[in-house]
Amino acid sequence: MKKRILIIGACGQIGTELTMYLRQEFGSHKVIASDIREGEEELMNSGPFEILDATNYEAIQEVVIRYEISEVYLMAAMLSATAEKFPMRGWNLNMDSLFHVLNLAKDKKVEKIFWPSSIAVFGPTTPKNNTPQHTIMEPSTVYGISKQTGERWCEYYNKRYGVDVRSIRYPGLISYKTLPGGGTTDYAVDIYHKALKHKQYVSFLNAETTLPMMFMDDAIRATVSIMEADKEDIKIRSSYNLAGMSFDPEEVTESIKKHIPEFKISYEPDFRQDIADSWPQSIDDSEARKDWGWESKVSLDEMTEIMLTNLKDKY
Repeated sequence: MKKRILIIGACGQIGTELTMYLRQEFGSHKVIASDIREGEEELMNSGPFEILDATNYEAIQEVVIRYEISEVYLMAAMLSATAEKFPMRGWNLNMDSLFHVLNLAKDKKVEKIFWPSSIAVFGPTTPKNNTPQHTIMEPSTVYGISKQTGERWCEYYNKRYGVDVRSIRYPGLISYKTLPGGGTTDYAVDIYHKALKHKQYVSFLNAETTLPMMFMDDAIRATVSIMEADKEDIKIRSSYNLAGMSFDPEEVTESIKKHIPEFKISYEPDFRQDIADSWPQSIDDSEARKDWGWESKVSLDEMTEIMLTNLKDKY
């Protein structure tokens, strides 16, 4: 079976960049983008696109059959801060979409699945520093509960039905190409926009809130790397820990000040502070490094320079 890829949720923060990367790697006609609504012009013009509801099994199956899809990247999800406002909608989207894709693979209609998990699977009782691959997982958010449940189902479908499903636990992701999508780590994107536009930023997390973060280029590279790895190298079928860098709002402020000395930050923590406080501060990703050769490349100061350079023309 020739490689033909379907991306569900292609217009989101990760999906947009993943789509463009995969089209460059494997050819535009081999990567079918889909979402519940159309995305940015560049994405829409770069290859095939389908309007697709991730909660509709029949619709997904029809696209899979019509395009002879071999691999599915399920990127559709309601993220942490948004899901707290709409708990049942968040649960239904995050879980129904996963079951639909797992069942298509169980029935041999697709060969391989990528499904993203998150550091949100961890909770207040999880060790916060250098959080191990296997540890206490008692998530306290709708998003985290759905992701932990999804991990268990991925592992089950792999063991019970032989489904080739692969997953990584994303930290907070930072990109200049797309706007944030309703996550607790969104401040780390918005702060760069506000630094250029207003020379000041009001943070919804307090100054000492250290969280695991990653530049989007590293996250895309990790996503494609795990999917391209040999099947026998993927030892963990729940989800792999993934680490890039860890920092707090004060540290990213100091990094920005190296380029914009007059930049100032103030703090007005909101409901997202409780979510952030339940998450790890740093992640041990040694299993991913050992099994399929993962390695992060971009540091905080390197990322700051890239972000400010690429965003300055907008302001």
